Amino acid sequence: MASPKRNALGRGLDSLISMDDVPARGSSAINDIDVELISPNPDQPRTTFDEEALDELATSIRELGIIQPLSLRKTGPNSYQIIAGERRYRAAIKAGLTSVPAYIRTANDSELTEMALIENIQREDLNAIEIALTFRKLIDQYNLTQERLSERIGKKRATVANFLRLLKLPAEVQLGLRDERVDMGHARALLTIDKPSLQLKLYNEIIKQGLSVRKVEELAKAYQAAEENGEMPPRQSKPAMSNKDFDILKKHLSASFRTPVQFTCNPQGRGKITFPFKNEDELAQLIAIFDTIKHSDN
Repeated sequence: MASPKRNALGRGLDSLISMDDVPARGSSAINDIDVELISPNPDQPRTTFDEEALDELATSIRELGIIQPLSLRKTGPNSYQIIAGERRYRAAIKAGLTSVPAYIRTANDSELTEMALIENIQREDLNAIEIALTFRKLIDQYNLTQERLSERIGKKRATVANFLRLLKLPAEVQLGLRDERVDMGHARALLTIDKPSLQLKLYNEIIKQGLSVRKVEELAKAYQAAEENGEMPPRQSKPAMSNKDFDILKKHLSASFRTPVQFTCNPQGRGKITFPFKNEDELAQLIAIFDTIKHSDN
């Protein structure tokens, strides 16, 4: 297990160092800015911050300082707004810092939102719904076409369209996607069903039974065919374990490994457990937990 851990941490550290060494286009040299002069971006695409992860980052900042400077724009004689780095800003305050290193950039409101979006996407810090909502806001607020938006943010038009389609799902499904109870593969399969009530019905089956994306794709076809033929949607066999058992186990493992653990299980009791991670820091954290368990068993 040691080798993957070194690789994950090494790549992450290298990328942070390289980002610090090269100022972003249109920015000044690194400045030391009082945290009291800084305000978050109200249009920040990221809407949720994991408090436990912030505490861990704050601990790291106390020991090592902020490795990657924030990006700010000047909004007044003695005021700045965050373009990128709100998580580092929040953690710095938790760590008791009175000032933070930052690049000062020139950006209008549209560029500010785009920069914040791109920075979060590159760091994989946004969930699918946060990305979709920001895409929609940019399109509506600045009268952009999907094609023009894709050019501005460096994503394929099909990618932009796929994210925007997520906003057509029922609110409960969107919340599940935001909270990572289901993933993009599940959501895309649900979108092949025209009727929202059937989308919601299949979504609840995903949550109850921990259905795989492939299984959901099969069921979505069956649900849609039944709807078109005026038939009842097919019933699902109950998993070998009860829904309550699955929920208890999922909550226990998710709390222990600090990540939303996912299950898939067929009626015969065969399946898998998945431990998702968003970045190399979370991967390293998972590896450390596995190492701890391994050593405790020896």
